[in-house]
Amino acid sequence: MAGGFLSMANPAVTLSGVAGNIISFLVFLAPVATFLQVYKKKSTGGFSSVPYVVALFSSVLWIFYALVKTNSRPLLTINAFGCGVEAAYIILYLVYAPRRARLRTLAFFLLLDVAAFALIVVTTLYFVPKPHQVKFLGSVCLAFSMAVFVAPLSIIFKVIKTKSVEFMPIGLSVCLTLSAVAWFCYGLFTKDPYVMYPNVGGFFFSCVQMGLYFWYRKPRNTAVLPTTSDSMSPISAAAAAAATQRVIELPAGTHAFTILSVSPIPILGVHKVEVVAAEQTDGGVVVAAAADKEQQQNKPEVIEITAAV
Repeated sequence: MAGGFLSMANPAVTLSGVAGNIISFLVFLAPVATFLQVYKKKSTGGFSSVPYVVALFSSVLWIFYALVKTNSRPLLTINAFGCGVEAAYIILYLVYAPRRARLRTLAFFLLLDVAAFALIVVTTLYFVPKPHQVKFLGSVCLAFSMAVFVAPLSIIFKVIKTKSVEFMPIGLSVCLTLSAVAWFCYGLFTKDPYVMYPNVGGFFFSCVQMGLYFWYRKPRNTAVLPTTSDSMSPISAAAAAAATQRVIELPAGTHAFTILSVSPIPILGVHKVEVVAAEQTDGGVVVAAAADKEQQQNKPEVIEITAAV
């Protein structure tokens, strides 16, 4: 049958369906790192629940579509898995989200995943003639599949505003790109436009997300600091422990730096790296003295490096 999961009657359909399931499995698991961070911090931070609520709605829609159309086992299996995973994400979000975010998520969930889905089921089964049910439901699935691909772009304004990709799920974007290719092929081989067309848009939006990630992840205003100390000896451990500290001035406005070891003794750690006012005690220990804003603007930033062997 055309939509058989492991049928070799049409190898192209089988291979694309299996590939779609495997890659979509990774798509659904891509946010695991995000929610591990939420669990460790006991806070959702700036993460949004919108992509997960929309993804859950899309999964239940595709399950309904596969049941109505029949012969679409690959769609049925992967979206059943997706429903369970997305539900787990939403529950975890609700546990650790602040009260306002929790209420917004609950409202959105009840409106979309409960009320809207119930309305679509009733409309399809009782108001749409049976010969047109697949076409009607497929059109609805197409529209909300596009919403799934666009949903991660809800953070685009935050990325541009903060110039940070902390909340840009790059793993999800990569998986969505590969998934779009696999499901486009599946829709093409099964002559199912409702599977094929949304994945064209999905491929485009996923590429946009990856482009934004690689654009904003590049560090700016960086400096390379050498860590050689003439007093350090590869033979004497005592001399290495007593190595003198080096204070290096950086150009004003430098916010990131790279430590390169050019000493014969490997650097296993750094005791202290901090921006301080250029003040020292008699013992040679740098004191992070408070400086007013005008002094910080007029004086170059100073970085103290102490090598640990």
